[in-house]
Amino acid sequence: MTPSDLFGDLDPGRRTHLGPEAWVLRGFALPHVETLLAALAAVEAAAPFRHMRTPGGLTMSAALSGCGALGWTSGPGGYRYSPIDPESGRAWPPMPEAFDRLAREAASAAGFSGFAPDACLINRYLPGSRMSLHQDRNERDFGAPIVSVSLGMSAVFLFGGHARSDRAARVPLHHGDVAVWGGADRLRYHGILPLSGPPHPLLGGRRINLTFRKAG
Repeated sequence: MTPSDLFGDLDPGRRTHLGPEAWVLRGFALPHVETLLAALAAVEAAAPFRHMRTPGGLTMSAALSGCGALGWTSGPGGYRYSPIDPESGRAWPPMPEAFDRLAREAASAAGFSGFAPDACLINRYLPGSRMSLHQDRNERDFGAPIVSVSLGMSAVFLFGGHARSDRAARVPLHHGDVAVWGGADRLRYHGILPLSGPPHPLLGGRRINLTFRKAG
């Protein structure tokens, strides 16, 4: 099977087609950046970024925060969602309306109407930070898509198959791009290559990734 069989043709222009039900919506978030960053600052004040550890004890290179009814956590007991932020002992910050609206609009634009996220994982990448290939499978229902918003420095997104060993497409993600995948593509392995390149004019030497999910 060739990469084009797995991932489809990479369409130029405003959409990049990754698979039967997977897209990158180019620049989709750009009209909302100012509002998103203001909302992000409020979330970060309530749930500061932290470096979580894998169940095996390794420190993750990307720092994490979150908001919504459920937050993703990692530790000796494994990966899971919890309504309580383990750092503060309080509920995660509510999902900002600007986050929720963008996630729903992007999902609908990619063919997934009715998406209602209850969790937003926020990853902060600095130069050298990466995310190894993984599947998002801690959610109760795989019927909802994943919506992933890129802000700041450009990154290379790895979008693989249903086995870790499948060849992964390398897809550039830029400030304002939104990746959406679900349906037949929902459980594909994906990751981020080590962050490199010039700083972003607005966010400097960092990349912020907002990942929306229906977890509960």
